[in-house]
Amino acid sequence: MAFAAQQFTGLRFPPLSSSQLSKPLSSKQQTQRSNYVPIVSAVAISNAQTKERLKLKDLFEEAYERCRTAPMQGVSFTTDDFHAALHKYDFNFDIGTKVKGTVFCADANGALVDITAKSSAYLAVEEACIHRLKHVEEAGIVPGLREEFIIIGENKANDSLVVSLRSIQYDLAWERCRQLQAEDAVLKGKIVGANKGGVFALVEGIRGFVPFSLISAKATAEELLGKELPLKILEVDKEQSKLVLSNRKAMADSQVQLGIGSVVTGTVQSLKPYGAFVDIGGINGLLHVSQISHDRISDIATVLQPGDTLKVMILSHNLKKGQVSLCTKKLEPTPGDMIRDPKLVFEKAEEMAQTFRQRIAQAEAMALADMQNFRPESGLTLSSEGILGPFTAVSSA
Repeated sequence: MAFAAQQFTGLRFPPLSSSQLSKPLSSKQQTQRSNYVPIVSAVAISNAQTKERLKLKDLFEEAYERCRTAPMQGVSFTTDDFHAALHKYDFNFDIGTKVKGTVFCADANGALVDITAKSSAYLAVEEACIHRLKHVEEAGIVPGLREEFIIIGENKANDSLVVSLRSIQYDLAWERCRQLQAEDAVLKGKIVGANKGGVFALVEGIRGFVPFSLISAKATAEELLGKELPLKILEVDKEQSKLVLSNRKAMADSQVQLGIGSVVTGTVQSLKPYGAFVDIGGINGLLHVSQISHDRISDIATVLQPGDTLKVMILSHNLKKGQVSLCTKKLEPTPGDMIRDPKLVFEKAEEMAQTFRQRIAQAEAMALADMQNFRPESGLTLSSEGILGPFTAVSSA
C-alpha cells in the first residue's frame, strides 16, 4: 500500500529504522508526509465501502436463497390461506350467473350497479322489471338498493357487464303460474291485445292467450280490450312461452258459488232496450227490465246508467251457457222504490233478500208436505200448477 502511494505521488521513501522513527521529522519530511497521508486515508475509506458492499451482497444472496428454498418461512399467511381467500372471492361473471349487487347511481334510462367486478354493471330500464316502466324508480331501483341480479350480456365498448332483474322475475312468474294451475285458482287478467283466434291477457306479468271459444261472454275483441276477466290456467309451458287461459271455466266455477237468492254487488256495463248487463265480479249477468222494479219502466235509461254500482239478487244461472239472471224488484221494501229511492233499496237489500229466501223455503216445504200427503185413494189430485185438490172428472166432448 505504501509503494502504491509513493508511485501515485512520485515520492519514494526508504524503510525507516527504529532510531529514525524516534527522531523528529524535518519540515520537508513533514510536508512530504502530509501529502502522503490523505492518499492512504482515501484507500482506507475505499476498502471500508468495499466491505460494506460485500456484506450487502451476502445478505442479498442469503435472501435470494431463502426465497428459492423456503419462501413461506416466517410468514403467518400460508398458501392454504391464500387459496381459501381466492375461493371466497372467486366471482364468476359468465352470462346467466346470478350475482349480488348494490345500486349506486340511477336515472330514467337505467342504473349502475356495483357487483364487485373490475367495472360497474349496467341495468337498463327495460330490464328493471317484468312490467313496462318509464323510470327505474317505479320499480324501487334507487341508490343503496342491494339485490340479486343476473348477468345477461357484456358491453365490449367499455368492458362492462349488463345485468337484469326482469329475467329473474320472469322465471318467478312462470313458477307462480304453475302453482296457480295446480291450485285450480281463479285469477284476474287484463286484456292487452288480440288476434283472429282470441285475446291476450296479462297474468303475473306474462301474456297468456284466451281463445274466443273459451270466453263466455259474447263480445268482440275491441269490447274486451282493457277489461279484466276472471280466468283459469289450462296450460303452462315456459320453454315454449305458452300460457293458455280460460274465461269460461273460471266463470262456470264461480257461478257454482252463486246461490239462488244471494245478494251481490255489481256494476252496470251496458244498457239494452230489454235490460241492463251487470258485471258481478267478472261475470256478466242480465238484469231484465221486468226485474228492475214492480212499477213499469218504459225507458231503462231513466233508472240506470253504465258505471252505476248496485246490489242485485241472483234469480237463476245456467252453468253450461254461462248465463246469470239478476233481479232488484224483489229487494224493494215497497213497490216502485227502485225508481223513487234506489239508495233505500240497496240499504235494505240483505234484509229483503233474507225475507225472499224464507218465503222460498216455506213454499218448498209446503210443496214437499203436499207431495208426501198425496194419496190416490184420498180422492185428491195435483193440478197442472202443482196444487193439491179434489179430483175433478174431465168430461170428454
